[in-house]
Amino acid sequence: MQLVEAVYRATSSFPVDERFGLTAQLRRAAISVPSNIAEGAARRSTSEYLRHLSFARGSLAELSTQLEIAQRLGFGTNPALDVALLDRTFARLNALIRTYERRIREPDAFPESPIPNPQSHA
Repeated sequence: MQLVEAVYRATSSFPVDERFGLTAQLRRAAISVPSNIAEGAARRSTSEYLRHLSFARGSLAELSTQLEIAQRLGFGTNPALDVALLDRTFARLNALIRTYERRIREPDAFPESPIPNPQSHA
C-alpha cells in the first residue's frame, strides 16, 4: 500500500500529456500488486493464493520497468518512491511466495490451516 501511495505522489508531477499514458500504466501496475494479494487471500486455497502472488510479482516487475522508463524520459520521481521501497516490496513478496511454496511442499511442517485468510469475506 505504501508503494501505491508513493506511485500516486510521484506521478502527480508527470507531464499532463502522460495522464492517459505512462501515468495511468504506473498507477494500474501499482494498484494491481496489493489487489492481487488480497484477491488471492480471498480464494481460500493455497495454490490459488500462490497464483495471485505470482500475478502481484509480475505487476511489480512491470512497475519497476515503467519507473525506469519514466526516469529515462526525465519525468522525475518523488523521493518517497525510491529503489529501496521497490526492492523491499519485491523482497517481502518473494518471502511470502517462498513460505507458501514450502507449505505446499511440506504440508506437515505447518499444522495450522494452509488457507491464508480463513475468515475472509469471500
